[in-house]
Amino acid sequence: MPERRLRRARARVAAALGASALIGVTGVAAGPAGSAQAAPKAPAKAPAAAADCSAAYRIEQKLDGGTTWRMCWHYESKAGLVLDDVSYQPKGEAAPIKVLTSAKLGQIHVPYDDGSNEYDDLTGQPFAQELQQLDPAECPGGTIKTVRVPGAWDPDHPDVKGLCATTRARGHAYRMGGGGPDGNKVYQRQGKDLLLYTVNMVGWYEYITEWRFSGDGTMTMQVGATGTLSPMDYDAGDGRGWPIGKGAKDYATSHAHNVFWRLNFGLDGSSKSKVEQYDSKTTTATGQKPKTKTTRTQVTKELAGDAAAQRWWRVVSTAGKNKDGHPRSYEIVPGHTSKFPGRSYTKHDVYFTEYNKCEQFASHNPRSCSVGKSVDKWVNGQTLKHPIVWVNIGFHHIARDEDQEPMPVHWQGFQLSPRDVTAMNPLTPSALSDHNGHTEEEG
Repeated sequence: MPERRLRRARARVAAALGASALIGVTGVAAGPAGSAQAAPKAPAKAPAAAADCSAAYRIEQKLDGGTTWRMCWHYESKAGLVLDDVSYQPKGEAAPIKVLTSAKLGQIHVPYDDGSNEYDDLTGQPFAQELQQLDPAECPGGTIKTVRVPGAWDPDHPDVKGLCATTRARGHAYRMGGGGPDGNKVYQRQGKDLLLYTVNMVGWYEYITEWRFSGDGTMTMQVGATGTLSPMDYDAGDGRGWPIGKGAKDYATSHAHNVFWRLNFGLDGSSKSKVEQYDSKTTTATGQKPKTKTTRTQVTKELAGDAAAQRWWRVVSTAGKNKDGHPRSYEIVPGHTSKFPGRSYTKHDVYFTEYNKCEQFASHNPRSCSVGKSVDKWVNGQTLKHPIVWVNIGFHHIARDEDQEPMPVHWQGFQLSPRDVTAMNPLTPSALSDHNGHTEEEG
């Protein structure tokens, strides 16, 4: 077995046996030089703390169309990158609109189909310590920030150039033909997103954690898994894997990646958001066109929610409204998911829990001052005054020949979509700025 593979195997076993000793006490600092990578030559010194959001920890980006995103960041010994005080200021708004107090990964749970292994890649593995140094080619047009994490593998080289902040094209932000004062004009905009990402190695996998912020206020959170298939996890006899290589001799073991995100909203600067669930029902009657009715349910107590056809949730501001007088909110838009039924905490798609500083990870939560170690245990009937949102997106990885080598990135994630945050599309061209509400011409 090549040295690279031996090293990764040893790292995974060592982490499984003694993760707490390797990681140490959860802390905040600025990202690690792992034993898996050479220390950067003459690295820029990272700041020691991010509590005051000094310049090194501040991100501000004005996008085409006039939208400015602002936020701070810090790096934790288990969760890795954490975004703080995320605000959104589209053109026409006199001040930034605060959206999130904090956002981070809440767990990556990896159970194997044959029951041989089950990992919690944030709290049980050296996820944060294996922050990877980024090549400039991986961050085109952007800046690679120097990061330091607690418990670096090499205490003499704790700094890693491991956080990319750049912009990336997203394609059409909108397109509308035949509108405006000139009926022949086509209105279109090619959008760009602010993109932040890190790469963290766990065993054979490398996780790309992306945070995207668009000019129209949309936020996209996703994790991409790449790297290589583990040569340790093959079994030709249990019927659960997939044949990799020539013939049907070697079967790669199938497994799941269940990724959780933890979102602490602070819409308009207040933690006292409301949560609402919407369900639509379509009825049919002979000789009539189908009709759909949507009902709103106020989620006033903690909830373990299950996605369903024509169901969605939003987090609503209690402290601010847009210029039309509508409460600002963000809708949770889950991406494709394969829900894993094997653990109580992975059986639901979204959780709304009352804030508790101890409840930081969806499973195997390391802090002992909370009742229960997983998010499902925290849903116990408390009234929601300061809701925390947990989003669970699962991916069932049944390996294929194309996963060799390196493995193509497979993505899983979700979006937060603005709903009534602004009175109109914040990217609306000036010629259409009066098209708000019912604009049908009288005939």
